[in-house]
Amino acid sequence: MSAPSPSSGPPIIFDAARRAVRLSRAARRFPDADFLHLRAAENAVNSLEVILREFQTPVDLSPHPGVFARALADSPARERVAEVRAVGSTAERAAPGADPLGLEDGSADLIVNLLGLHWANDLPGALSQIRRALKPDGLFVASLFGAATLKELRGVLTEAELEVNGGAQARVSPFADGFDGAALLQRAGFALPVTDVDRVTVRYGDPFALMRDLRAMGETNVLAGPIRPLSRAVLARAAQLYAERHAEADGRIPATFEMVHLAGWAPHESQQKPAKRGSAKTRLADALGVREQTGEEG
Repeated sequence: MSAPSPSSGPPIIFDAARRAVRLSRAARRFPDADFLHLRAAENAVNSLEVILREFQTPVDLSPHPGVFARALADSPARERVAEVRAVGSTAERAAPGADPLGLEDGSADLIVNLLGLHWANDLPGALSQIRRALKPDGLFVASLFGAATLKELRGVLTEAELEVNGGAQARVSPFADGFDGAALLQRAGFALPVTDVDRVTVRYGDPFALMRDLRAMGETNVLAGPIRPLSRAVLARAAQLYAERHAEADGRIPATFEMVHLAGWAPHESQQKPAKRGSAKTRLADALGVREQTGEEG
């Protein structure tokens, strides 16, 4: 699949049809590898627990719907959140960035997306469409994988393929830099953006156990274009390199997952706004309890 010209839209990085197939195949095994999605759901629920307001029209756009609702059921926040509606087919949830699954503008007061937006070909566009689907003062809560995710696997697969084949194909998806989260939300029109980066290290007996979990999550390679299958020789060399470079004292290998948690509000006139420049009534030095220094002082 070739990328469209700049005038026709964003480049096509991911194959949405391939992603939908991966998700469908993963559905049966997903409960065996849902620990990262549960962690993301718990983070989203924790955010709702400190927001003392009701949400009457919550929507779940996550690729694996239901995880958020289960986490919410065990939280005091469940009394303030109406029944969560999961929308869209597997194919629609596989490709965030188109019209947000048929949601009308201003139709939801809470939208949740757990570990799905890193597959968006146009992440700023997907965030803008989600913001439009929110009612004024509606809340968006999401998690997506960040740049450090699977850094160990990315490195050994590339090196192994270069050694065995003399060339390497991208095998691990590119991920957004987590520290750009607040800027992405602001660019999409969200107010009061909040972002947090959560790095999780999962330890496995070998790289093949990691790959089984990735298949069960539906998180295997869906980059656009032809994908050359990995040969046994490349996989064996990658496993050897993984052990040589990263194995811990007990022989287990670490796999890094970086989760970027996002939260932002659809703008509303009632929201807190920064004070106008020059409107402060108290000097910063007085507020901090220190002596103000001028450029002439040593």
